[in-house]
Amino acid sequence: MSRPAPFAAPPLAPPPPLSIGQCATLACLMEATAPKVGNVHRGADFEDLSFTDFVVSAVAIAPAMDAAERMGVGAACLEAVRATRARVSTNTNLGICLLLAPLAAVPRSEPIAAGVGRVLETLTADDSRFVYEAIRLANPGGLGNAESMDVRSSDAPPRLLDAMRAAAARDLVARQYDERFRSLFDFFLPRLEADVAAGMSLIDAIIHTQVNFLSVELDTLIVRKCGTEMGERVREFAAAVLRAGPAGSERYHQALGDFDFWLRADGHRRNPGATADLIAAALFVAFREGCLWARDPSRTEPAVTRE
Repeated sequence: MSRPAPFAAPPLAPPPPLSIGQCATLACLMEATAPKVGNVHRGADFEDLSFTDFVVSAVAIAPAMDAAERMGVGAACLEAVRATRARVSTNTNLGICLLLAPLAAVPRSEPIAAGVGRVLETLTADDSRFVYEAIRLANPGGLGNAESMDVRSSDAPPRLLDAMRAAAARDLVARQYDERFRSLFDFFLPRLEADVAAGMSLIDAIIHTQVNFLSVELDTLIVRKCGTEMGERVREFAAAVLRAGPAGSERYHQALGDFDFWLRADGHRRNPGATADLIAAALFVAFREGCLWARDPSRTEPAVTRE
């Protein structure tokens, strides 16, 4: 009598891709969860802003980002800010919404690096008006003043790109509109991918990418709040962290801790918030493209190498 063949479970089908809204929420959650220097994270709140605020905001923006391709960049940005402010009493994500809306508006069938340029070129006067309304509603700190097309005192211009170009020198988010998200595609994405490919956890890669960017570029939120001289001091401190030792080493983590303490020593005026916004946008692109899941995405704990 022959024995029955052993039961063989069918192979697991590959999971469906995350929706655009899910990519946006996950990107915001990972950015806020990573213990980046000077930022709010799960182990450090500000007096007026908590990690929970960022979690709520990450969930709130998902429907608007899912609808960005259909409703347009400006409307998606405004709806995301409205949804956030209905649940959180302070600005948590204006920069993120401004960055994610044009990226989310690119059809999934189109390469995002090329598609976002097309989206930006087709922005309308309505997009401009909605974005100005979103900025006023969010009422971000450290906004500064502009000689022309100031969001507080001027009507929205017919072309949003003109306003972003006028603000590009003093605002990293505006610069992405002017330069077709060059910082994302030339710096943040390659840096994140290289670190993950080298064996870092995604959380470690996010922190390392943040410090690398701060070592070569001024965070414009810090500059607007504290001045260019302070921005240069931040850059020098970040470069010193990278010189202290390889990522994961004791010397690197000691220097990282010193840098974090120094950034928090003046309330949160030295908060590198513009860099954090760009990291969230880069993570969104990475999750949309599926380029950070080659390694186990559940491994998020920092990996410390003892020497």
